[in-house]
Amino acid sequence: QVQLVESGGGLVQAGGSLRLSCAASRRTFSTDNMGWFRQEPGKERKFVAAITWSGVGTYYADSVKGRFTISRDNAKNTVYLQMNSLKPEDTAVYYCATSRLYGSSSTGAYDYWGQGTQVTVSS
Repeated sequence: QVQLVESGGGLVQAGGSLRLSCAASRRTFSTDNMGWFRQEPGKERKFVAAITWSGVGTYYADSVKGRFTISRDNAKNTVYLQMNSLKPEDTAVYYCATSRLYGSSSTGAYDYWGQGTQVTVSS
């Protein structure tokens, strides 16, 4: 079992930045591959970014490539999502999750999920 707690969401103007954090309770966090997803009301949860357990491998959805950066600090059991040049279409609830697979963009590959944090980008 693992608990994931996201934070850092909020309201920001278009062009602004936010950094999301996801703190994990599991002591084996350093061996977990991690991902960020987002979900708009009434829509499916979509892949945003993923990072391997070591932090060496990172993967991004085309829609965020060049604007978002995923990273992790295994000493702090935390994964981050730095979001720059935000657009109104980035508005969603953002979730972090753990996976035994690396680089997967499928929600089915992820085992544990956080409760989500709201990101709202105004135009």
